[in-house]
Amino acid sequence: MKRRKFTKEYKEQAVLLTRSGTRNVRDVAQELGISETLLWRWRSEYERMKGVHLPDGTVIDAATLEEVKRLRARVADLEEERDILKKAAAYFAQHQR
Repeated sequence: MKRRKFTKEYKEQAVLLTRSGTRNVRDVAQELGISETLLWRWRSEYERMKGVHLPDGTVIDAATLEEVKRLRARVADLEEERDILKKAAAYFAQHQR
């Protein structure tokens, strides 16, 4: 039996069919004539390889995007702490006289 090869675009379209929410993996796999296991593998590869395209054409992978989100949240926390300390310093400076 000859092994079939699928293009990246074909795999991506198959995955997108399952991600639309209207059809499950089993139905899409049967319709395309592939195994359900293969389609699940394509989905996990797609999730791993999926990246974010920036306006300048740069692609950031999912791990980097998560790190950026984590760091932005940390910066927001630190800015909040800084603002609280500024207010406390102003309060104590005012009441120390």
